[in-house]
Amino acid sequence: MPPIEARRQWRRAPGRRQHGLVTVEMALVLGWFLAAVFMTMEVARFLFVLNTAQVVTARAARAAAVTDWRAADAIASLKRTALFRASEGGIPLMPELNTATLKIDYLSMTREGVLGPVTPMPACPQQNLVNCAADIYGAACIRAVRVRICAAGSANCAPLKYQTVAGLVPMPLNLAVPMSTTIVKSESLGLGPGEIACP
Repeated sequence: MPPIEARRQWRRAPGRRQHGLVTVEMALVLGWFLAAVFMTMEVARFLFVLNTAQVVTARAARAAAVTDWRAADAIASLKRTALFRASEGGIPLMPELNTATLKIDYLSMTREGVLGPVTPMPACPQQNLVNCAADIYGAACIRAVRVRICAAGSANCAPLKYQTVAGLVPMPLNLAVPMSTTIVKSESLGLGPGEIACP
């Protein structure tokens, strides 16, 4: 057999040298593509939480301004309603944002317009009317209601930490849900028509 023909026998068919190359390229590109998809989903989720947090505190503050602070069931119900829930739990894309993280404060106002905690709390909404009639700038007169998002169980309203869905996407270490503070003027605070004295 002539040497030229022997060489031709060992030659591979055109394109055979690249067999498997597409699979390797796909594996390399797929990793980056999936990382970009998950990162996009996580950023979209974070933006949803940022926007929803402000709406939640606004809804809770409006409801708390007309709800008796002593009625634990009514307060729990208004928190669930503010979170768009009919039962216990958090918002759909962030279960950590739940009724335990909504903090409601009742505030008094000084003559200079500085808001501070009400001390002591009135015994009932009727007593608040009496306190405000006696001294509208007194520390025992509820003038405003503040709602914030805080970490559950924190006395000084520590920020609620943001957690990724599955921990697959690295996010900045100290990323937190904004407190989204909402302050509204106190209204009836649960005082019904014709109620004069504390029950």
